[in-house]
Amino acid sequence: MGQNVKVAIMQPYFLPYIGYWQLMHHVDIFVVYDNIEHTKKGWINRNRFLLNGKPEIFSLPLKRDSDFLDIRERKLSDTFSAEKVRLMRRLEAAYLNAENFREGKSLLADIFDSTEDNLFRFIYQSIEHVRSYLGISSRLVVSSALDIPRQMTGQARVIATCKALGASDYINPIGGIDLYDKQAFWDEGIRLHFQSVRPWKYEQFEFAFVPNLSILDAVMFLGFLGVRAGLDEMDLIQPGRL
Repeated sequence: MGQNVKVAIMQPYFLPYIGYWQLMHHVDIFVVYDNIEHTKKGWINRNRFLLNGKPEIFSLPLKRDSDFLDIRERKLSDTFSAEKVRLMRRLEAAYLNAENFREGKSLLADIFDSTEDNLFRFIYQSIEHVRSYLGISSRLVVSSALDIPRQMTGQARVIATCKALGASDYINPIGGIDLYDKQAFWDEGIRLHFQSVRPWKYEQFEFAFVPNLSILDAVMFLGFLGVRAGLDEMDLIQPGRL
């Protein structure tokens, strides 16, 4: 297949859980969708943090608009400049006594220092901040920069994106294992793999562990070295080998 180029494709999420960063860490090119429809009840602009031992949702407030707009066409609330201060204080209060609070607070401050009011660009900047913090060297590509027809969807769009980037391997979270046909990828010279995130625990104050929270939770409790170690807590699985 020539030179090995591993590619992954994901929606933009705000401070997503460790699996997102594991996937990014294990590919050469990480594509972030911006020209797909914003999912109203999805996790693009919201996530979970630990509050008194329980998972609590936090979110980026959005300006009211059509539910059919692409992610890159959505705007943050007109009051976001004030609301982000309250959101920062809420998150900081929840983790004030965490071992690596100063590190997590600094990362949050860098992210919220942005004056961007476009939803995609704000989240993309936050992805860049966390990527830099974790020392992940994968190249980020925004989907609209590729010459892929807007009407192309699903597996066809994934394969077209992989071909445009010269991919030898495509890696997808294991939740999508029933969505893709291994032979269709192989026919295009692309190996298909799925990411399986291993169970990963760490101390969250005196509480029982709550998994799959925002990466901010891991940063607050583990710091850079602990989260970096967590980037390898995953396995690659090929269809038919489960």
